[in-house]
Parts: sequence; structure tokens; C-alpha cells
Amino acid sequence: MTNPEYYFSYKPVNIAPEIVAVIFLTIAVLTTIQVFKSRGPKWLLVLPVTAFCEAVGYAFRVVCIYWTTLGTFTATSLFLLLPPNALALTNYKTLGEVVRRSRVLLSDHQKPKVFWLKPRFLTWFFFTSDVFSFLLQGVGVGISTQDGKRDLAKYTVLGGLYVQLFFFAVFLVITMYVLVDRRFVVACGPRDVSPRQAKRRLFWVIIATTMLLYIRSIYRVAEFVGGYGSKIYGTEWLFYLFDTALVLTSFAVYMQSFIGYHFRKHMHNDTAVPGTGAGNTKLHAYQISAEYTELNQH
Repeated sequence: MTNPEYYFSYKPVNIAPEIVAVIFLTIAVLTTIQVFKSRGPKWLLVLPVTAFCEAVGYAFRVVCIYWTTLGTFTATSLFLLLPPNALALTNYKTLGEVVRRSRVLLSDHQKPKVFWLKPRFLTWFFFTSDVFSFLLQGVGVGISTQDGKRDLAKYTVLGGLYVQLFFFAVFLVITMYVLVDRRFVVACGPRDVSPRQAKRRLFWVIIATTMLLYIRSIYRVAEFVGGYGSKIYGTEWLFYLFDTALVLTSFAVYMQSFIGYHFRKHMHNDTAVPGTGAGNTKLHAYQISAEYTELNQH
């Protein structure tokens, strides 16, 4: 067993990680319920899985308070650094689904011809970038445990974070384009009175959570640039402010305006009518098409 200050540059505060672990476990349960209650697609289970992994990370942090080893510290680092990347995957998939489902309502000459607005490209391009970033960060944390390779680990993790920041920026630009382009519409959830409101609500979730993750990544870059023993690395409250709080806020946004209601399972049999959460496909498709026509007449 080693003094925790050897790895953390400070002695981790007690109580806080226990509370945060319980909060993330609660979020995991609640988001699982939301996925099934909304009859959303199964890829939204990424949300509860991410919350569970965060809870595991804080559980390892609790262990480090009382029993710090290289293994427990590495597990803590992995489970707290990597899982939030999966939230970005959720946003990438969400935007891809909006584009894919909107294209069904468009005639061939109305469909966007640019390659970066094709559903397959949107999903797989950003998915690949996120996995690449994830692997770089994971490898960096892994080799940090080897003697004499701390600098290599630092630059490997930084490489992954820089890749992530770049693609976050590209994704935000494309997201804003899709938001203002009236050809792209969103199915109504139970609280929406029109597809226009549904689109604003859904894109608020995408943009807000991506910005929160962007700020978190900037903090992580600053942490690793300073390196072990730096003021940022050695200040615990900064970690809870720019990592814990931002990830928790992201989950709060997802839960407050849950994505699943806009992509309900078996939507071809039972799709939400604006303001009611019930109805049929023909009526719903008509309402979206009418909204699309109305928007493009102005």
C-alpha cells in the first residue's frame, strides 16, 4: 500500500466520492427506466452504462482513500477519464438518426448531396474518431503505470484529448447547420406541441451536452499539460468542478429532455402525436410534412 498523495498529489477527500458514486448509480437506474418507458432505441442504453462506469470509478476512488496501490489508482483513472466519451457517441448517433429519418420525408432532389450530411457518414465518422480518441487515452493511462514512461503516457493522453476537442468542434458546426436547415425535422415527444419545438428541444440537449463535454476536455488537457504535481493536477476541487459537476450536469440535461421520446421503438406502429404522446404514423407523418412545407414557404 502507498500513500495516496504519491499518485494524486493530494490526499483525496472522504465522503464526496461515496456520495457521487451513489448519485451515478441512481442515474444509471433512472436512465434505464427512461429508455424502456420511452420505448427508445437500445443504443440509448449507453447512458446508464456510462453512469454505472462513473459510479465504479468513484468507488475505486473511495478504495484509494484507504488502500492505494498502482492497480486501484489506474482503475480510478480509467473509469473516470474514459466513460464520458460514450456520451459523445450518444450525440453523434442522435444527429445521424435525425438526418436519416428526415431524408425519408424528402424527395430525391431535396435530399442534401454533401457527403457530411449522409447518415452513415455522420455516425461512423464521428464514432471512429471517438473510438480512436478513447483508445489513445486508454493506452496513455495504461503506460503511465510503467517506470520511465510518464512523459510518453502524458503525450499519448493529450493526443487523444486533442483529437476529441477537434471532432467536438466539427460536430458542433454540423449540428448547428442541421438545426437551422428546415429540411431536417424531429418527431414530437409527449411535451412537444409541434415538430419545430421538438427540434429545438432535442438540439438543445445535443448542443448543451457537447459543450459541457468540450469544457471538461479542456480541463483534462490543462491537467495533463501541467503534468504530475502541477497546480491543476494537485487541486482536488478543480476535478470535482470541471469533471464531476460537468458530467453530472450532462446527465441532468439528458434526463430532463430525454432523447428516447423522439426516436420511439416501433415508431411505424405507434408514433407520438404532438402534445399527447399517442397516435398513429400517418397522422404524425402528415404533421411533420405539413410543418416542413410551412417552414419552407417562408
